[in-house]
Amino acid sequence: MKKILLDTNAYSAFMAGDTRVFDSMIEAEVIYISTVMLGELFAGFHGGQKFNQNNDELRRFLSKDSIHVIDVTIETAEIFGEIKSGLVKQGTMIPLNDIWIAAHTIETGSKLITYDDHFKHVNGLRVWEELK
Repeated sequence: MKKILLDTNAYSAFMAGDTRVFDSMIEAEVIYISTVMLGELFAGFHGGQKFNQNNDELRRFLSKDSIHVIDVTIETAEIFGEIKSGLVKQGTMIPLNDIWIAAHTIETGSKLITYDDHFKHVNGLRVWEELK
């Protein structure tokens, strides 16, 4: 089963018509959305001029059968701790929200769809071919 998890910038790119993200979504059987990513989106919506439009579009997107929203669990927190510790030891810290998103990706056995290169520093994380 092909599973992916969308990063915030991948969702934004998809909504702007990015066909590479769209193609990855079409090929996936399951698309995970992290509640951490949703928090980043809502922060952006509140800071912008189109809150209602963006919120409505997101709600429609989340209602699709292939979309699964996942919340932070104890297992997610354990993976987060391992990732953060490893990044500190490597001297390659990334934003904390992205560590949570990486933890969700590993927890679900998914591939992360993102345009952020810094995810390459996370050991054991499968990232989108677009980053290679």
